[in-house]
Amino acid sequence: MEMSLRKTDYKDVPQIMKIISAAQSFLASMHVNQWTNGYPSEDIIRADIDRNESYVLEDISSNEKNTDVNIMAFAMFSFRVEPTYRKIYKGSWLSSGSYLVVHRMSVSPEYKKKGVAEYLLRCAENIATKNKAISIRIDTHRDNIPMRNLLSKLNYQYCGIIYLANGDERLAYEKLIKIG
Repeated sequence: MEMSLRKTDYKDVPQIMKIISAAQSFLASMHVNQWTNGYPSEDIIRADIDRNESYVLEDISSNEKNTDVNIMAFAMFSFRVEPTYRKIYKGSWLSSGSYLVVHRMSVSPEYKKKGVAEYLLRCAENIATKNKAISIRIDTHRDNIPMRNLLSKLNYQYCGIIYLANGDERLAYEKLIKIG
């Protein structure tokens, strides 16, 4: 399997929405109250693309056989300050400098448990390093055990609790990036 990260194109949105739908079903089956009530919507994904912050990971080995793009995963990577990260409870961030935030990350069901999510986060680390960010920050639902396990495996440190704009609690993680 050969993977390639690229910026998302508007033509990718239908495939992304299928991945989102599968992720919503998966989270619901685990009784995780995350990605509910139509979130993330197509409008949100299009806004990420508009801001040049949306990425897809594609299986380029499949492109040899057909012309369809096979999206394995997607995520939003941003260097903008995340408003919900300004206050952290029952802990603290590891750093106070510039960071890359990862949101809306999901892997297509056919590529789960194949190292795709790990590869995607390693791509985020490379982007953060190239842009001289001090760290990567990410948050997830307390009950999203697969994501929490992945973050732990990749040496993200649990930092505390943040609250989304709607008041929902999320566990906050950060990983310091070695620059140069």
